[in-house]
Amino acid sequence: MNKVIHFEIPAKDYERAKDFYATLFGWKIEEWPDGPMRYGMATTTEKDKDGINGAIMEAEPGVEVTIITIDVDSIDDHLKRIVEMGGTVVVPKQKVGDMGYMARFKDTEGNVVGLWENG
Repeated sequence: MNKVIHFEIPAKDYERAKDFYATLFGWKIEEWPDGPMRYGMATTTEKDKDGINGAIMEAEPGVEVTIITIDVDSIDDHLKRIVEMGGTVVVPKQKVGDMGYMARFKDTEGNVVGLWENG
């Protein structure tokens, strides 16, 4: 069973959203300096506790809703199955620094969901 490991909340006003979530929930939000957009890693729980960490990010065209990301062993295998099952690839597999790989797909209901592969 693959589990949800990350979330991304897009923001039209990045600073306002970052302040909102940090103040409201006490999240620690640290800017990721190497990203292609403003991206704040949101720590919502201690590493050894249950929960999911995520990010506040500048909204991108076509991504105006919160995205969950699911951990998989092989993005390539899952993207192939997604297409076979009627979904579409939105963002093909791409490397994320030295941490791993990500991709995004649209399911049969129009939801955009992320995939993550450690690497």
